[in-house]
Amino acid sequence: MLTRAKKEEIVAGLKTSIEESKAVFLTNLIGVGANDSVAIRRKVREADGKVIVTRNTLFKRAAAGTHLEDLFKDVKGPHAIAFAFKDAPGVAKVIYEAGKENDLIDFKGGFLGDKALSAAEVEQLAQLPSRDEMLGTVLATMMAPVSAFARVLHAINEKKAEGAPVEAAPAAEEAPKEAAAEEAPATEAKTEEVKTEDAGTDAPADENKE
Repeated sequence: MLTRAKKEEIVAGLKTSIEESKAVFLTNLIGVGANDSVAIRRKVREADGKVIVTRNTLFKRAAAGTHLEDLFKDVKGPHAIAFAFKDAPGVAKVIYEAGKENDLIDFKGGFLGDKALSAAEVEQLAQLPSRDEMLGTVLATMMAPVSAFARVLHAINEKKAEGAPVEAAPAAEEAPKEAAAEEAPATEAKTEEVKTEDAGTDAPADENKE
């Protein structure tokens, strides 16, 4: 039997969890095997959450005057509360996956922030990507260009190691053509000099004839 002091301690802890949580889900773990219950609680903790099983009267006292008051108003029979402090979809997903294996586990409703959720809406939330899954997707997207660049560098290094010829840059291929173009005027100048010299040699011969 719970003492009055213990009840007050439980209510105070529930109030703190309500204030700090981003989402709250009403579910059930009564009748679930001890090992399964421990595994569910552990997975919820890993998702930055917490599961509490206690009397409905204590839930109602803790929720009095808060946005969760209506969630416990008509609750009858044993229930459990799953609190999500950071990753609402992640905590909901743990309960949802556990419900696939055990018919005793389901959603009775919940709250996301100040918004009330039906059981169906909580299930929809549970099927969204968790915080870790979304971060993994974002990281993979950010790393994709880096990975592609690393693969290119790796391929170049492999070619060098195999002694494969390095492709010449376009500028290098154009260089001989430019050099040939620069030498052409000099050749034409030499040709003009030779013609001038020949013309000078013929001039005296014409004068002797006169």
